[in-house]
Amino acid sequence: MICKQIRALYVFITSLLLMVTSNAFSNELESVRVWPSPDETRVVVDLKSEVDFSYFTLSSPYRVVVDLKNTNLTAKLPVLVKDSKILAKIRSSTAPSKGTYRLVFELKAKVTPNLFKLKPTPGGQYGHRLVVDLPHSSRSSSKPNQPVSNASATAVSKDASQLAGNADIIVAIDAGHGGEDPGSIGPTRKYEKHATLSISRKIAEQLNSVPGVKAVMTRKGDYFVNLNKRSDIARSSKAHLLVSIHADSFRSAKPRGGSVFVLNTRRANTEISRWVEKHEEQSELLGGAGEVLAKTNTDKNVSQTLLDLQFSHSQKEGYKVATNILKEMGKVTRLHKKEPVHASLAVLKSPDIPSVLVETGFISNPTEEKLLFQRSHQDKLARALSKSIVQYFEQNPPEGTLFAQRKTAKKHRVVRGDSLSAIAKQYGSSTQAIMKANNLKSSGLKIGQTLIIPGSSKPIAIAKASNPVETEEITHTVKSGEYLGKIASKYKVSVASIKQQNSLKRETLWVGQKLKITVKLKDLPVRKHKVKRGEFLSKIAKKYGVTIDSIRKTNKLRSDTLAVGQILLIPNK
Repeated sequence: MICKQIRALYVFITSLLLMVTSNAFSNELESVRVWPSPDETRVVVDLKSEVDFSYFTLSSPYRVVVDLKNTNLTAKLPVLVKDSKILAKIRSSTAPSKGTYRLVFELKAKVTPNLFKLKPTPGGQYGHRLVVDLPHSSRSSSKPNQPVSNASATAVSKDASQLAGNADIIVAIDAGHGGEDPGSIGPTRKYEKHATLSISRKIAEQLNSVPGVKAVMTRKGDYFVNLNKRSDIARSSKAHLLVSIHADSFRSAKPRGGSVFVLNTRRANTEISRWVEKHEEQSELLGGAGEVLAKTNTDKNVSQTLLDLQFSHSQKEGYKVATNILKEMGKVTRLHKKEPVHASLAVLKSPDIPSVLVETGFISNPTEEKLLFQRSHQDKLARALSKSIVQYFEQNPPEGTLFAQRKTAKKHRVVRGDSLSAIAKQYGSSTQAIMKANNLKSSGLKIGQTLIIPGSSKPIAIAKASNPVETEEITHTVKSGEYLGKIASKYKVSVASIKQQNSLKRETLWVGQKLKITVKLKDLPVRKHKVKRGEFLSKIAKKYGVTIDSIRKTNKLRSDTLAVGQILLIPNK
């Protein structure tokens, strides 16, 4: 009897210990996602619960080693990284103790990593995460202050194009969200980050087609850019304007329409105080005057007054741009607010750059979600925004830019390599106008010849630019033998983007599973059509949603006559 009781007690204690051990090691490493960007590579480790971690770095070769305590692995490792400038591979290694899982990040150079934890998102899109940010270069230490020898050293520098009066107007286009941050998610699981990037690319292309305007994008692909860094990119590019593109969302599906946000006074006052505390950034904002203040002035009131003036100017100009955008955007889509909305948003914080945030519509509304992903609607929005931006700069041309010189006649001395069309483009004129002003009978020029470049008072037209980076969401049905890496390679996308778009926590797939994939049209597999009896070009074009002319050009058809059994290549656009 006693032996049975002892045996029962032993079984109970053993079971209890197993339960405690199981609970102690209950966390799971579910997946690893990699998001390369131009300046850094972000690795996101998805976990079942909050993790206790530690890390250290090694050299020869360079590595970052991360120990996840009380964690088991369910994700697939190793991960080979092809498109990162700094990260080559993520693998496991021998754990220092039982219950700890060790991750090793193999690097291409020595960098200082930044690791932090993120809690689950309110909407349940993501659970607990550990983020590892790997900069693509060592962070440079702040430069020591150099002595100012004389007042002339404080002059604001200008490049040669500004002095010549033909500098470009720089417009920073900021595609909201990206990478790990999908933004708002529509009723059919479409992501805001994809719509904002597509629209932003179209705006950039439209603006770049205008002589005297250059667009700079804060992100060019599906990766995350820190909100403060977006303003820094605009500043380092010497942008005259920052336009941030977003899609609105609400808990109800009813709200519709676009809005434009500008910085409110409360945020401005907070930002001015912050900038005043940072002499180096203050110097950058105020040019030469700021440099003198940073080194000789201890009176914060003087600094605050100067920054206040600059902030007031940026706010006023931002409001003008916002009004222009609403006027043009209202012609192509419904407006939610017909006046600029004042808000405290981080991307609008720059004291020195007029900034606006454009909500192109409500992605939470089923109708507008569909519109935001229609190429024709994106084209209309991009054209409206581009037109409003150009109109603003026509009315308010920055000093030293080509726009400021447009209405004034100028002289140009022909140098080797010049052509009439290149000269016309340089000054935002036309070959016909220059030929007429100089009584030229042909377009031939002589070196040393002086041309009169006529001024123009005509409004600048926005050309209808065809965007080469159209995207489309397709549905892929998993076949036998396929895995995520193979499917991603087929459509030229990343494994991480497929996992995020389909809310996959693991890489396991089953035959017949349907995956949504956003691909560039040019990267879609070539489609082939075998002509059947009774088929003709217009019928085939309608079937695939393309134009007859596009089929003609793709197949180099000299006539519309088709033969039964003939193989036609069907273009993706």
